[in-house]
Amino acid sequence: MSRYLPGDIVSRRKGLVMHKGIALGDGRVLHNTPLRGEHICTEEEFRNGQRLRVERLSRRSRERALAGASNLSAARYNLLTNNCEHTVHRVSSGNSHSPQVRSWLAGAGVAAMAFALTRHPAVAAAGYALGRKVVSKWGDKGV
Repeated sequence: MSRYLPGDIVSRRKGLVMHKGIALGDGRVLHNTPLRGEHICTEEEFRNGQRLRVERLSRRSRERALAGASNLSAARYNLLTNNCEHTVHRVSSGNSHSPQVRSWLAGAGVAAMAFALTRHPAVAAAGYALGRKVVSKWGDKGV
């Protein structure tokens, strides 16, 4: 038996971020990349030599994800509005969002405010880390 079911979210490390996709079964994964946009590839291509992590979804969410994947529009990649997380969340829940982008932007905003107020790079770095930590703590809860 496979470690994941069709419709589950799979991810792997990609530098400082996690790259996400939807397992479709038969060794195929739907994901979104800068060069190819939304497309289906093999698990091996998606894995790219990295360890695969699995987020098990409920049966209903898996069914919704598979139905959404069958209506793939092959939209182009955009870091802020249509990255791999946007694709995964849109397909699995109907709500397109990217917690990682939100976290990075919040961290950068807090760092910019800290630097503007203190003009000290160390305070800005601490502000950046704090901003990212606060957003990751709240995750998808609307911070």
